[in-house]
Amino acid sequence: MKKKVISTVLCAAMVASMFAGCGNKAADNSSAAGNSAADNSAAESTNDAAATETGDAADNAETASGDAIANLIAATDGTVDIQLWCSELEAYQNVMKELTDKFKEQYSDVDFNITIGAVSEADAKDKILEDIDAAADVFVFADDQVNDLVNAGALQEVAATYTYDPKETNSEATVAAATKDGKLYAYPLTASNGYFLYYDSNIFSEEDVASWENLTAKAEEAGTKVGMNVADGWYLYGFFSGAGCELSMNEDNSNNCDWNSETGLAVAQSIENITSSPAFVSVQDQDAITMLNDGTLGAYVSGTWNTGSFEAKYGDGYAACKLPTFDVNGTATQMGSYAGYKFVGVNSHAKNVGWSMLLAEYLTNEESQLAIGNATSEGPANTVAAAQIDSPALAALAAQSEFADQQVVGNNYWDPAKALGQNLVDGATDLQAVLDDAVAGITQPVAE
Repeated sequence: MKKKVISTVLCAAMVASMFAGCGNKAADNSSAAGNSAADNSAAESTNDAAATETGDAADNAETASGDAIANLIAATDGTVDIQLWCSELEAYQNVMKELTDKFKEQYSDVDFNITIGAVSEADAKDKILEDIDAAADVFVFADDQVNDLVNAGALQEVAATYTYDPKETNSEATVAAATKDGKLYAYPLTASNGYFLYYDSNIFSEEDVASWENLTAKAEEAGTKVGMNVADGWYLYGFFSGAGCELSMNEDNSNNCDWNSETGLAVAQSIENITSSPAFVSVQDQDAITMLNDGTLGAYVSGTWNTGSFEAKYGDGYAACKLPTFDVNGTATQMGSYAGYKFVGVNSHAKNVGWSMLLAEYLTNEESQLAIGNATSEGPANTVAAAQIDSPALAALAAQSEFADQQVVGNNYWDPAKALGQNLVDGATDLQAVLDDAVAGITQPVAE
């Protein structure tokens, strides 16, 4: 196999197309400086020239793309081996198989051996950094892993593209999250890695799900359960951020946190009030789905990855909404949340970098994002594809997005936050002490 990086060729072709026809436009502007009749004529000429220039630029870009791919094919000798890692969920595995098969059909002049491994987006970084050389060539990962992967030199920069520009087709937020120091390091895939409330509208009204207090009261009355995984920093964050408490990351990956403040103490008491309801359960997704299938779970905080389960079980009662409010010192306070994205990255040590990048680009184009969205119920990062999916879950996520933050936090946050959440679920009596302990752990210096 000949290894050939074609980004330089592609960049040169793109630059050439950008400057095509600029001289004509300048001449038109100069001739437009005469009398009003001449102005109108010149304006028409300018418009015609601009239209021609735009068409020429598009044609040149298409030609450059075709030339770059043709060069890649010409430089290919033998079988192209590519290993792809994506979610272990059946829907993801199936749709990725369908898309990679289509990719092979599109480039049938090349002999591909594409293998698909099952690695959760949440675990991708850790698996890759165990051995970058042995890791997948192309992989799906969560946005909070960008910094560590870039710092480890594990991500190939997206310096040039073959068929579309990710910066132009995806939402600004996803592009920004995939960018570090002005360089794009991944292809945006989804914009729906957040959480909201699923509920059975045959049990709960919109008024019931508006607040945790109403929700738990109605659940007790109806004899069903409601809940979320409080003993998980990803979800626990929503309570403290909603009340205005601070959690931020420093340049050295250590954290700032004021959750042991007076406001934080009031939030902790509110959480204990909610979790002490006999109708409330703090469980992980796996246990929640078991309860759902048993018919004992009427509402639960989760994300789009569980849409199929809730929709199937709740049937005509299936509904979703933004997170409820909760009472803080007598004030109804809207829960915050984390908003996250999923990306497709290319290993900087990939065996076939050019083909790996073209595959990553193919898996994240408009058509592929739409296919993945329809198969998994996740929201595409591509703005055109996102507009084509009608989903109560995505509508709920959009409503919650006003109160959501991008996840930017150091690793020292997770274990203390989990312990704090569990202490609150267990009904800790000295709330100030457990908050102080949590903050001490969250803000501890990063080990060198």
